[in-house]
Amino acid sequence: MNCPNCASTHIRKNGHRRGKQNYICRSCDRQFIESYSKRGYSNEIKEQCLKMYVNGMGFRAIERQTGVNHNTVMNWVKLVAAPLPDAPEYSEIPEIAQVDELETFVGKKKNKIWLWTAANKGKPGILAWVLGDRSAKTFKRLWKIIKCWKCFLYVTDGYPVYPCFIDDCDHLVKKTYMTRIEGENTRLRHYLARLHRRTLCYSKSKEMLSLSIKLLLHYLKNGVVPISA
Repeated sequence: MNCPNCASTHIRKNGHRRGKQNYICRSCDRQFIESYSKRGYSNEIKEQCLKMYVNGMGFRAIERQTGVNHNTVMNWVKLVAAPLPDAPEYSEIPEIAQVDELETFVGKKKNKIWLWTAANKGKPGILAWVLGDRSAKTFKRLWKIIKCWKCFLYVTDGYPVYPCFIDDCDHLVKKTYMTRIEGENTRLRHYLARLHRRTLCYSKSKEMLSLSIKLLLHYLKNGVVPISA
């Protein structure tokens, strides 16, 4: 046996560490064991926790069920969600786009934040979204994305911000024609605990909310969660 530090063979036993024989190098005093167990959680555990998260469970609920610390699960979400695109790619550009906004909060209920979303009337899935307040300034960021689609119609509710950007000839204000986008927003609330209407789970930061949305949209589109960045 050689010392992992200096490669010396002058080794002697030096008690036990966590049930394993411990050794010490007489040349450099480095202590070590003959073989180390693999540290960390398996990919199966990571996948299980991430799937639980995007299926409506909060971090502490996952900890109670799996024994994995909630901060560890939170770090996994950050790690795998950060490289993902804001929304999955879709091959079809919508002829009719539906646009809506979903209210939630960050930190405390007084700190309201809106998730503005856009979807294709004829296909499932959210195509674009932004986070911010309920002002024209926030919608302008979403409009920069969806105006490039050059849709035949943009369908919205009667919120007065929309006519400031969408031409009358391209704009249909009709709540009953918004079933697709309202259904997509309902799915977000169903699958993500922090978006439930009555819940103890909530976002402490806009960044974590954004990463959670990215991960959920990836899961809803592909049916799988990424395990590594």
